Amino acid sequence: MDNVEHKGISNAVIKRLPRYHRYLGELLESGVERISSNDLSAKMNVTASQIRQDLNNFGGFGQQGYGYNVEFLYNEIAKILGIDHQNNMIVIGGGNFGQVLTNYANFESRGFIIRAVFDVSPERIGKSIRNVPILDMKELEDFLGKNSIDIGVLTVPKEAAQEAADRLIACGIRAIWNFAHLDLAVPEDVVVENVHLSESLMQLSYRISEKRKKS
Repeated sequence: MDNVEHKGISNAVIKRLPRYHRYLGELLESGVERISSNDLSAKMNVTASQIRQDLNNFGGFGQQGYGYNVEFLYNEIAKILGIDHQNNMIVIGGGNFGQVLTNYANFESRGFIIRAVFDVSPERIGKSIRNVPILDMKELEDFLGKNSIDIGVLTVPKEAAQEAADRLIACGIRAIWNFAHLDLAVPEDVVVENVHLSESLMQLSYRISEKRKKS
């Protein structure tokens, strides 16, 4: 969701929602039934006022003097994030990073199921990663025609990313998780989430530099 707003909700709020969901999940596992915005604030290092403002964008969910029902809020945020149902994914690119993503079992606990990996390497095609088959890119259109896939994940080199995206879009895929270091050109009805790891690392470097200046 790069530089866009979703139904008038700012990117900053949307980016905080997964954190709320994760912390609420941890509270549920600990047997906590309800929590105040102040207590949630202390755990998340976000002000209680910010938490209330964020949640008020979606209806509030809290009761004055009672706080938030943890399980209810956890489930409601799951609905807002669209993770209250299963999302089927395919990975384009079975190299090192594609293998790491496919091996990450935690996706399944969030409802994201990787159905297949596609690659062009004869050494990889026909093998599997954690029981997920690695198929030939030549089979992509046929596979998408026979299977309901919600998200395409791109872990291919920069020079192959746009073509892979075009093929996904032509087959009806309207959500792309892009790890290629390239800003894709896509139609307006296609949602792209760009994950540029080097840019994230540079942001971390900037924060380190700022701390050094103050010390």
